[in-house]
Amino acid sequence: MNKIISAITIVSALVFSACNSGGTKNEHEGHDMNKTSNDTAQHVSTTDDKDVKIISVAFTNVDAKAAASIKEIVDHYLHIKNALANDNASEAASGARAMENAVTKLDKSLLTAEQKTAYDANEDELKEHAEHIGKNGDNIKHQRSHFVMMSEVIYELAKNFGAGRPLYHDHCPMARDNQGAMWLSEVKEIKNPYFGSEMFKCGRVEEMIK
Repeated sequence: MNKIISAITIVSALVFSACNSGGTKNEHEGHDMNKTSNDTAQHVSTTDDKDVKIISVAFTNVDAKAAASIKEIVDHYLHIKNALANDNASEAASGARAMENAVTKLDKSLLTAEQKTAYDANEDELKEHAEHIGKNGDNIKHQRSHFVMMSEVIYELAKNFGAGRPLYHDHCPMARDNQGAMWLSEVKEIKNPYFGSEMFKCGRVEEMIK
């Protein structure tokens, strides 16, 4: 019995280290993103403020109506993120459909030439991932795979245009079969959209966009 308890303790410590380290794939080899473990469910990665890089928004002269439209897009992204963190595929699909509508409504004539170029670089990809998430309200695994790429697009959008609020760039080294994945959050507290209740607190804050 003592040997079994010791083995469980060692495994728990190793998984905790993986969640906090932000290390390479080899360091986390063998972890299955879709398996639940009671030992990993409560592992938390903490981040000191001094470790968080501050990112300033690139465009500070965005038209107010265009800025409001971009904020709406980001708000729907956060809706999706929170739904996935709560393992709610149906709610994530609802947020994605709302995002599609918001993207369509944005009046790009309000953007300067430079701003339009930056926005256009990611618009089609954003629509594609929103469509996939919106149409798969019964397949959270598929939604999460597209959320990885959607997060990278929204990250670029937020860095260029802002979101009407500070955003935190979070990272989980164990997502995507230990390749790692990022997401944006409106709060500093980690709420992992890739594992949900399996490892709700797994991840760390890397940057703040403001």
